Amino acid sequence: MILLVGLPGSGKSTVGRQLARRLELPFVDTDTVIERRLGCSIRDYFAEHGEAAFRDVEQSVLDELCSASDIGVLATGGGIVLREANRSRMRAAGTVVYLRSTPEELARRLRHDTQRPLLQGVDPLQRLRELYAARDPLYRDVASFAIDSARRSVSMMVGTVVMQLELSSGPTSGSDTAAAS
Repeated sequence: MILLVGLPGSGKSTVGRQLARRLELPFVDTDTVIERRLGCSIRDYFAEHGEAAFRDVEQSVLDELCSASDIGVLATGGGIVLREANRSRMRAAGTVVYLRSTPEELARRLRHDTQRPLLQGVDPLQRLRELYAARDPLYRDVASFAIDSARRSVSMMVGTVVMQLELSSGPTSGSDTAAAS
């Protein structure tokens, strides 16, 4: 299984869908599964039940998906790395790819987005900087390798992931993180 991690807007769902198509593997997005299970948007669930309750649901869905044998590429939510149990589960499940972007690049991409609960506020760029500072070390910890997604087309990112997968010829330890530029 190939698991994609990164901040909101880094391209996990878009790259994941294209990567799965190119490798002829089934694609699943954790956020889609979560919304289907909850019967409402993540944003609405977050507002009503809070982040901790959402993270519990997210962890349960990740455990279920990582146990499935019919998933080839899995796009995860941006905060899935916050729990050590999730990072351990992802490492054990397959190759984890960190799609890395700067907060400035993400702010540009997400300037019209109204669906991401953690980015709704007075200063989305500042919030992305805070998220990056807190999560970048966790993404690096869990990742088999990182791909810089700034100013790259989706097809370029997919090609880089495929190349890195071929070079690694399978899952590697999160401690062997190497950046691909």
